[in-house]
Amino acid sequence: MVIKVFLASSSGSTAIKKKQQDVLGFLEALKVDYAPLDIACSEDNRMWMRENVPVEKKPTNGIPLPPQIFNEESYCGDYETFFDAKEDNAVYAFLGLPPPPGSKEAKEAYLLENGPVENGTIVNGTDDAEDEENLEAEEENIDDDTLKREVPMEECNGDEHTEEVEAEVGGETGEEASEEAAEEKAAEEKEAVEDTEESLENTAPVKEEEAQEEVEDEEAKGEDDQPVSEEEEELRQLEQEEEDE
Repeated sequence: MVIKVFLASSSGSTAIKKKQQDVLGFLEALKVDYAPLDIACSEDNRMWMRENVPVEKKPTNGIPLPPQIFNEESYCGDYETFFDAKEDNAVYAFLGLPPPPGSKEAKEAYLLENGPVENGTIVNGTDDAEDEENLEAEEENIDDDTLKREVPMEECNGDEHTEEVEAEVGGETGEEASEEAAEEKAAEEKEAVEDTEESLENTAPVKEEEAQEEVEDEEAKGEDDQPVSEEEEELRQLEQEEEDE
C-alpha cells in the first residue's frame, strides 16, 4: 500500500506550504513510504484529487485544498484530521497502516483488543474492572479508618458535645436574666426613693405654714385670756354709760 500526498509545489500560500511540510516531515520521521503528487504541475493529479475527496469533506466552494492524503484509492483526510491523529498518537490508524511492533500505537492497539497484561498473562476487561472496583473499595476503607483516627473524641460524641454546649449557653442565658432582673429592681427602688424625696419637699412648706398659723392663733388667744386692769374696766364702763345716754 502506498500513501499518496497531493500537494502544490508552487502554491503562493504560506499556510499551505507549512501544512505540506508538516505532513511530509512527519511521514519521513515515521519512515512511512509515501508518494508526493503535485497538482500544480499535473492537471490529472488535480482532477483526480478533486474527484476522490468525499463530498462531505469538501469546502463550501467544492474545491479541496492541499495537502490531501490517500491510501491508494481510499481517502484518509486533510491536514486537520492528520493533525488530530498525530495528537492522539493514532497516525497509523489514520493512514490505514498497521503500527510497527514495539511502537506506542501498537501497544495501545494490543491493549484495546486483548486487555492489560500482567506477568505475561492477558487480563480481560471484566477481571480488570473487578480489580479496580476492589482497589477502590480498599482505598475507601483505608480513608474511613484514617478519618476515624483523626476525628477528636468530642466530635465523635457529637450529641453529648452538643448538649454540653447548649447547657453552657443556657447557663449563660440564665445568669444574664438574673443580672437584668437585679438591675431592674435597683432602678425601681431608686425611682421610689426619688418620688419619696420629692413628696417630702412638696409637703414641708405646707407644714411650716400650718405651724405658723397655730403660733399666731395661740398668741391671739393668749392676749384674750390676759386679765383686764381696773383702769381699762373704768374706761369701759364710762363708754358704756355715754352710749346709754
